[in-house]
Amino acid sequence: MEGQFQVGKEEVIQAWYMDDSEEDQRLPHHREPKEFIPLDKLSELGILSWRLNADDWENDENLKKIREARGYSYMDICDVCPEKLPNYEAKIKNFFEEHLHTDEEIRYCLEGSGYFDVRDQDDQWIRVAVKKGGMIVLPAGMYHRFTLDSDNYIKAMRLFVGEPVWTPYNRPHDHLPARKEYVEKIINRGGNQAVEAR
Repeated sequence: MEGQFQVGKEEVIQAWYMDDSEEDQRLPHHREPKEFIPLDKLSELGILSWRLNADDWENDENLKKIREARGYSYMDICDVCPEKLPNYEAKIKNFFEEHLHTDEEIRYCLEGSGYFDVRDQDDQWIRVAVKKGGMIVLPAGMYHRFTLDSDNYIKAMRLFVGEPVWTPYNRPHDHLPARKEYVEKIINRGGNQAVEAR
């Protein structure tokens, strides 16, 4: 399943190493010079991604195949923008706190765009830009954060196995079984040492 629905994926999902600037989180935060990352690198971190047909998601057989293969029984759609999200500024700041979940985080961008920031094996931030048609799965136990870009709008499908549990565990939560499993499977796989909380 991971190897399917890849045609044109680079048009809707891009990734790059971030700078250390404290400027507006919604800016791209490219390093100088820019350091784009091949999407294969995201796969090495346990992130799955696909390009799907967001214009006809209700009837998309590819989306159905992914949901069936991965057991995504729950689905809802949320609009994140100043007009539709109560306490917008506070929520955006909250989403941008570095955290992990004990289950996968699955997001499918139906409209708009946003950034998912994730840590690599060396604890450096990678910014993953997702546009309409891009679907990503962040593995359980991976530290990450989310923000909109400067367009301030995303309409996203959230998927989940079983009843949804959206509990974020802000860093550090290295003692959680999901984090330990992620570190063992992904971080230590290449012989690197486990990432310590800061």
